[in-house]
Amino acid sequence: MQSLIDNARLFPERAADRRTDLGRLAEGQRPEALFVTCSDSRVVPTLITGAGPGELFELRTAGNIVPVHDAERGTAEAATIEYAIEVLEVANVIVCGHSHCGAVGALLRADDLTALPTVRRWLTHTEPHDPVRDAVTDADGPAITSAVQRHVLTQLDRLRTHPSVATRMADGRLALHAWFYAIDTGVVSAHRPDTGVFLPL
Repeated sequence: MQSLIDNARLFPERAADRRTDLGRLAEGQRPEALFVTCSDSRVVPTLITGAGPGELFELRTAGNIVPVHDAERGTAEAATIEYAIEVLEVANVIVCGHSHCGAVGALLRADDLTALPTVRRWLTHTEPHDPVRDAVTDADGPAITSAVQRHVLTQLDRLRTHPSVATRMADGRLALHAWFYAIDTGVVSAHRPDTGVFLPL
């Protein structure tokens, strides 16, 4: 914890060294993209993309799960998506899954999550049917990559159920992107709709 405190204390000085205009940031934000990814501490969107302050609007959830839109129930996820699109007018939404994902691994292994009732309830957002459950049988092997990638594509489908997303996609003001980040190599792959596969950027 002390290292975090020390770095926070030195942040204004480091920001000045990097010519970060904090005063400009105080006037507002115009991020280029909404970046939806897992809460996993090994996934750092600004490190992966090289984005500076104000360039990415982030939504982080366990397993980068995007709940289907429910007009009767407001959620933090839906509010973040709506704000990013309607107020900040982001032109892109990136859903980025990653290797060694605990949430997808738990789904594949059908782990007993009795001791984690909130996590168990959260993962029910993948139901009634998520192709990740049928993707592989070896949840600890290399084939989990396929499961995570299918899972990411499912989240894009769920994003399309959000009215703000659907409207802006229909008039060409919004693009959706599916990414996969390999923690052990740092390689980022993107889904190519024309071939249906993920290829390195």
